[in-house]
Formats: sequence, structure tokens, C-alpha cells
Amino acid sequence: MASSHPRARLRPPPALHGHGLFLRPWDPESPADAETWLRGTADPEFRRWNTPLRPVTGLAAARESLRVRAAQTADGTGVSFHVSDADSGTALGHIGVTEIRPALRCGRVGHWVLPEARGRGVATRALLLTAEWALTAGGLHRLELGHVVGHTASCHIADRCGFFAEGTLRDAVLAADRRDAYRDAHLHARLSTDPMPPAP
Repeated sequence: MASSHPRARLRPPPALHGHGLFLRPWDPESPADAETWLRGTADPEFRRWNTPLRPVTGLAAARESLRVRAAQTADGTGVSFHVSDADSGTALGHIGVTEIRPALRCGRVGHWVLPEARGRGVATRALLLTAEWALTAGGLHRLELGHVVGHTASCHIADRCGFFAEGTLRDAVLAADRRDAYRDAHLHARLSTDPMPPAP
């Protein structure tokens, strides 16, 4: 029997507001956005847990990475948000929904926080805000979150945001700064039918 739900094609809003945060699309032509993206993705703590397929090694590469994400937003296959403080406008980090599987109304969420903004609940608040949108107005039924085994901070954030732990994926991600070795990942997920977690 055919599904009564439309195939997922994210239609991101111009911005998201809530939990003391302001989320808007990244601007590939903004020097400030490119610098923030470079700082975030080149940070040693980020690189400890993430091995990008295309490392961002300078501002030109940062702009190109943001252009790729803008193209995903334009064609409805993903959305990437610049996260800032709602009052001061200070850049705090990134959160995005990618790897959309339209037939299943499923996507994958990922996030990072700038070094100076850590320890303030930014990732938790951004994930709550993004998941609420993605699983309602965004049209998704399932939102997945994966992280390297041993990254306990990501595990706690997922738990606080209502993402149930579903298991371990063996050799699912690249080892740190390697292309010839792998490491296990934990998979968490939240469904549109799951209970809403408490506000921070």
C-alpha cells in the first residue's frame, strides 16, 4: 500500500529561534562565516572525533564547503545552520541535517561548537531546536545521530535531546586523520512519534 506521507524534501525556514539561540543558513560569501567554519572544522577537538572526507584547510576550502551545503539547502536534501547567541549575535557553532532519505523521511543530524562556547549547553539547545523543526514542519519521521564510541559528551547530548541509543555500528567511521583505518560509532535516533524531551 502506498504511503500517505509525501517524500521528504526539507524546506528550511529562513531562521530558527529558541532556547536563547538564533539559527540561520550559512552564507558562503560571508568572510565572517567562512572564518567561523574554518575555525570550527579545523579545531583539534573537532578533528579528534571527526575525519571529514574533504578537510577544510583554508578560507577558500571553507567557502567551497559552505557552497556545497547551500546547494543541499537549495535542492531540499539538507540544511546547515549557523548557530549564534540570540542576544549578542556571537557565533557559537553549527548544526545541520543531511543524508536525507526521502522515501523513509529520514535524515542525519550533526553539530559542533566553537571552543570558546563549550560548556554552556549550546549543542543541547541547538539540537532540541533543530530536531523539533525537522520532525514537525521539516517533514521528517526519523532523525539519526551518530558519534564515535568514546565521545561521551555527544552521548549525553543525544540522551538529553530524546535520541534513543540504538546500538553500535562497527568500523562505521574513519579513524582520526586516517583514510586507511576505522572506528566504531554509536547510533542514536529520535522519531516524530517519540515524546518531546523537556526544555533545557
